[in-house]
Amino acid sequence: QVQLVESGGGLVQPGGSLRLSCAASGSILSFDAMGWYRRAPGKQREAVAVLRTGDITDYADSVQGRFTISRDDAKNTVYLQMNSLTPEDTAVYYCNAYRLGPRAGSYWGQGTQVTVSS
Repeated sequence: QVQLVESGGGLVQPGGSLRLSCAASGSILSFDAMGWYRRAPGKQREAVAVLRTGDITDYADSVQGRFTISRDDAKNTVYLQMNSLTPEDTAVYYCNAYRLGPRAGSYWGQGTQVTVSS
């Protein structure tokens, strides 16, 4: 069973930065994509940034130019660097990994809270 563990959330002032980490229990090379999603209070979960095979990245319009998703295959870890944070970025951030094909599956971490407030 794949386990994903997020870390790096916390309280930050507007304009500040945070880096989230998502550590997988096994090799992340086996996944077709890994991404970060968030759920703000009273809102539906939304995709923030997704990193696909071939290092193809997709970002939500609201974070384009401010957030960067990256990976370290040796550490089986995916990161989300978040800069120029605003109160609208306040949410629980979740890591996701999925595979297609015979071993298809979608896996989620437990989430990490990010609060942007002065």
